[in-house]
Amino acid sequence: MKMLTAAALLCALMALTRAAAFKEAEAAKDLIVRSHLVKRATSCPGGWSEFNGRCFHYFPAPMTWAKAQRNCQSLGGSLASVHNVQEYHDIQRLIMISSYAYKEAWLGGSDAQEEGLWLWSDNSLFTYQNWCPGEPNNHAHGQHCLQMNFGEGKCWDDVGCHILRPFVCSKKI
Repeated sequence: MKMLTAAALLCALMALTRAAAFKEAEAAKDLIVRSHLVKRATSCPGGWSEFNGRCFHYFPAPMTWAKAQRNCQSLGGSLASVHNVQEYHDIQRLIMISSYAYKEAWLGGSDAQEEGLWLWSDNSLFTYQNWCPGEPNNHAHGQHCLQMNFGEGKCWDDVGCHILRPFVCSKKI
């Protein structure tokens, strides 16, 4: 009789232990799901990187400035604007990680509407600048689009908008 009671107690203890472990696992799973949902709601889409409250993505396929801008718009953004040196370095790092080089790439700057008046395609203020020495120079009166990582200084240059370049898009979170 004692053996039967001990066996029954052991079975009951095992059942309770399994039930508690199952309940704990379900709670942990629920926490992971909620954490994942919160993270996804406040972060960038897959393949995009977050800097300063915006999402950035480097596209290695060379396009004209206008086609690159249209591509960015189709993804809910625009060609990237840059507002400080840290953001510029973050974008450079993004390009380096993807291409293993500091490739020249389109940003969203243009003075096509009025020579010398540089505007960002996302309508933000054009306050930070990183022009290479002697730039922008509008060489041959046909350079109205901004490329980054130009020359040894890896700075900005104005260039013809018809040139094919990879590009960086940005969008708000």
